[in-house]
Amino acid sequence: MIKKLVPFLGEYKKATILTPIMVVFEVVLELMIPLLMARIVDYGIQGEGGMSYTIRMGLLMILMAIVALIFGALSGKFAAEAGMGFAKNIRSGLFEKIQGYSFANVDKFTTASLVTRLTTDVTNTQNAFMMIIRMAIRAPIMLIGATIMAVSINAQLSLIFLISIPVLSLTLFFIGKNAHPRFLAMLEKYDGLNEKVQDFIVNIRVVKAFVREDHEESRFIENAKQVRDAQLNAEKLVILNMPIMQLTIYTSVVAILWFGGNMVIDGTFNIGQMSSFIMYIMQVLISLMMISMIFIMMIISRASFSRIIEGLEEKPTLDDEGTDPNLQLNDGTIEFKNVSFSYTNDPENVVLNQIDLSIKSGETIGIIGGTGSSKTTLVQLIPRLYDILSGEVVVGGHNVKDYRLNVLRDNVAMVLQNNVLFSGTIKDNLKWGNEHATDEEVKAAAKAAQAHDFITSFPNGYDTDLGQGGVNVSGGQKQRLTIARALLKNPKVMILDDSTSAVDTATDAKIRTVFKDSFDDVTTLIIAQRVSSISDADRIIVLDDGEIKGFDTHENLMRSNEIYQEIYESQSKGVSIDG
Repeated sequence: MIKKLVPFLGEYKKATILTPIMVVFEVVLELMIPLLMARIVDYGIQGEGGMSYTIRMGLLMILMAIVALIFGALSGKFAAEAGMGFAKNIRSGLFEKIQGYSFANVDKFTTASLVTRLTTDVTNTQNAFMMIIRMAIRAPIMLIGATIMAVSINAQLSLIFLISIPVLSLTLFFIGKNAHPRFLAMLEKYDGLNEKVQDFIVNIRVVKAFVREDHEESRFIENAKQVRDAQLNAEKLVILNMPIMQLTIYTSVVAILWFGGNMVIDGTFNIGQMSSFIMYIMQVLISLMMISMIFIMMIISRASFSRIIEGLEEKPTLDDEGTDPNLQLNDGTIEFKNVSFSYTNDPENVVLNQIDLSIKSGETIGIIGGTGSSKTTLVQLIPRLYDILSGEVVVGGHNVKDYRLNVLRDNVAMVLQNNVLFSGTIKDNLKWGNEHATDEEVKAAAKAAQAHDFITSFPNGYDTDLGQGGVNVSGGQKQRLTIARALLKNPKVMILDDSTSAVDTATDAKIRTVFKDSFDDVTTLIIAQRVSSISDADRIIVLDDGEIKGFDTHENLMRSNEIYQEIYESQSKGVSIDG
C-alpha cells in the first residue's frame, strides 16, 4: 500500500537513502562492542593481556560508541528531513487533488473528513515512514547480526531465546488481524469530531445568539466520548503487545542467566563470553521489540494509508477530458435543452425536470420560486459545478462540456448565497476576481457594487483587514464586496444567487441600475426572494418543484401566472413567504 505513496518522496530521496546507510554503520559498531567487552574480561583482566590491553580495548570501545552515536544522530537527522518532506509532499499532492474535486466529490467525503486526511492521517503516515526507514532497517540487521554472534558464542544457550520468536509471531498475527478495522472506525469517529468542531466554530455567533452553548457542549462531549470509545476499542488489542513482549523477554533473560550461570560455575563458559552473550541476547530481544513496535505502528497507520490513497485516487466527476483546448467563450447566450438533473444520478429522483429555456447575451433574467424549487441548482449547471443527468446545457453557442473548466468558469462569475470572504484586506479579497487588476479597476468594481462609500469610511480604506471570514463587516457589506469581486472578472455571464438579500431596497435598486446601464453586454441571472429585486428584469423564470412554471416579463407574469401572482400579493401585503 505504501508503494503508492513512494513517488511523493520527490527531492527527499537522498535523505531517505542516507538514513538506512547511517543506521547500518551504527548497528555494525554496536555489534562489535560486546565482542570487545568479552575480550577485555577474558583476555585483558583474567588472561595475559593485562592493563595495557584492557586500556587499549576500552578506549577503542569508547571510540566505537562515539562513532556509533554520531551515525545514530545522522540517521535521526536524515530520517526527520525525509519524513517531514515526505509528509509535506503528500499534503501538497492531496490538497492539489482536492482542488480538482467537483462539488459531488466533496459531498462524498465531507469537509471534516478531508481535513482529517490532510492532518491526522498524513501525520500517522509520516511517523510510520520515519520508523520504516530507520527502525525497520535497524531491527532486522541487529536481530540477524546479534543472533549470529550469540550462536557463535554458545549455540546451545541460544536455543532459549529462539523459542520466544514463535510466541511473539503469534501475538503479532492476532493483533494485526483484528486491530486494523478498529483503527479505521476510530478515524471515522475523528471525522465526526472534526465536523462538529468546524460546525461550532464557523457558526459560533449563531450559537451565542441563541444561547445554545450548553447544548453544543453536550453534543461535543458526546462526539469526544465516541472517539474515546473507538480509541479504547482499538488500543485494547494493541496494548497486549507490550506485556506479552516483556514477559517473553524477561523469561528468556532469567533462563539464560540460570543456565549460563551454571555453565560458568562448571567452567564450560567464560565470564567474558557470558557477559557478551547476554548483551547480544538483549540486542536480539530489543530488536524483536522494535519489530513488534513497527508492526503495531503499521497497523495503526494502515488505516491512514488507505484513506490518503482513497483521496488521491478519487476520480473527479468533472474534468477536462474530451474538451477543446482552443475553444473560447465569446458571448453570454445560455440554452437549456431538455435538461434533467439529480444529485444522486437517479432518474427517479431528479431535482430539475426537463428544463428548456433560451437566454440571449446581455439579457437580465430574474429567477424566483419557493424553497426547494432548485433555483440555485439551476444556475450551478451553467459554470458546470455539477454535470447534468440528461439533456444539454449550452453557453456561448457550445455545450459546457466542450470548454475547459477554467475557460468556462473564468467567464461565468457567480456570487453564492453564502458570502465567503477570506482573511486579509479588502483589496486582497476583491483581487480574487482578478489578481492583476489595477487600483482604479478595483475601485470601479466597488463603486458599481455600491461598496466604495463604506470602504472609504474605514480608517484604512481598501487596506482594511477583514478578519477571518470577513467578521469585521456586516452581512450587506459582505454581499456588496462579493459582487465587486465577481465584477472584476469581467465575465460574460454574471449569476447573483440571492446576493442582495441583506442590503436595503435603495441600495439594491442602485446595484440593479448600474448593472443595467454599465454592464448591458453581460448576461445577468438574479435569484431573488423579493419581486421588487427582479421586476425590471428583461424576463423572469418562475420555478416550482424543479420545473419552469413561467418565463416571461413581470407584466405578463402578473397577468397570467398564478404562482407569480401569489408571491407578489403576499409580499405586497407584507406577508413573508418561505423562499
